[in-house]
Amino acid sequence: MSASLPPADIRRHFGSDNYAGVCPEVWEALHAADADHVPGYGDDPHTARAQGLFRELFETDCEVHFVFNGTAANSLVIAAACEPFHAVICHAFSHVETDESNAPGFFAHGVRTLPIDSPFAKLLPADVDRVCRNRRDIHASAPRVVSLTQATELGTVYRPGEIRALAEVAHAGGMLLHMDGARFANAVASLDLSPADVTWRAGVDALSFGGTKNGMLGTEAVVLFNPELRRAFKRRCKQSGQLASKMRFQAAQWIGMLSGGAWLARARHANSMAAHLASRIPEIPGARVLYPREANAVFVDLPAALAERLWSRGWRFYNDVGPGGARLMCAWNTSRSDVDQFVSDATLLAAP
Repeated sequence: MSASLPPADIRRHFGSDNYAGVCPEVWEALHAADADHVPGYGDDPHTARAQGLFRELFETDCEVHFVFNGTAANSLVIAAACEPFHAVICHAFSHVETDESNAPGFFAHGVRTLPIDSPFAKLLPADVDRVCRNRRDIHASAPRVVSLTQATELGTVYRPGEIRALAEVAHAGGMLLHMDGARFANAVASLDLSPADVTWRAGVDALSFGGTKNGMLGTEAVVLFNPELRRAFKRRCKQSGQLASKMRFQAAQWIGMLSGGAWLARARHANSMAAHLASRIPEIPGARVLYPREANAVFVDLPAALAERLWSRGWRFYNDVGPGGARLMCAWNTSRSDVDQFVSDATLLAAP
């Protein structure tokens, strides 16, 4: 191993923001909640306060539920919206399509996805409208949900106008608009707009608000803006094994992140580290950035031999996300030295 390369067991990798640990605000909130003896299943003051903070953040009377992971968050929203003969329009590189083992079809029996491949992993209104109108008769699954990913699986970000245009097409076709926001905080940090402006004000009916990828511990928030989706949602959580008995430990994490703005500060840091990484990629011989760097992901065309050498030295990153290239993901605790070490070692390994 190169003397300049940190040991693999202490290095911060670029494989996923899921690799990162739990941020201090969350640990402090968990400790505070641990001192209590309160009712379970969400009937506690911590959950009530967290839900109130979400309503303040989004400036509306939304309904909020906490689940353990993003797959459940997405699938439960889809199940609440769909009958067994319905379908979900999504991008070909969305998490719903490629990384959830057809969980929507499991939670909502019979539901299928209708994937669309378009540039930069962003759905286009014309494509959604075309799929919506294609064979809407009795012989085909009827589109009921449009699911967009914010930020996308290729690290790009939807602007409010783009979201609004998709919402108009969806609603005109009798569909609901769901936002898979596993990296919603990074998207908001990139746009520098209010969460309300990029969700319900733009026509979003439901949001899966990611916590795990932003320094939290096994908690995601389902934010329902459309009252149509709220019926018996807590029962859906219970039936699917997603209703925590000690929910205060899920809710308290959000109190720690939302009350002082840490959710946004942590996302901004991850984005800034990704910007620093993207700026240094041209220093690596044979490497180039593939897509616009708009959140905390950098997709890089790496020579195959170089990618193998980096893996052999202990660096971890994905090569199978999207249509090609290596995905380098920055997290809330990624440092400039982590980025600089990766670039330095890649540059060294790229030498003949």
